[in-house]
Amino acid sequence: MRKYWTALVAVSLVAAPAAFAAEEAATDRAPPTKRPSEMTPTEIKAYNVGLAQTHPYYIKCRKTLEIGSLVKKNRVCYTNEQWKDVNAKGNQNARDTAEAMTSKAAGGSN
Repeated sequence: MRKYWTALVAVSLVAAPAAFAAEEAATDRAPPTKRPSEMTPTEIKAYNVGLAQTHPYYIKCRKTLEIGSLVKKNRVCYTNEQWKDVNAKGNQNARDTAEAMTSKAAGGSN
């Protein structure tokens, strides 16, 4: 049992610096040079290697249905940082639309 623990400690001491170096390298990563939607899935996968899924530059893709088609889908890819901006802009547009509709409904008289 003692040999097991000794081996476990030795392996963890060897593996810890490598894991720490990979994490450190991921924090120094620059944003992608191309727009994520223009990258191929292989390029995106290669770029995301070593990045945590919560990292601001981690690229996520979503497929959306094309309006008017039952089968065609569009692939939209952004970094987490860009998705945050896209979602904020969409939420603000929805709030503005809802506010405009409620103010017109309350102000109009028939």
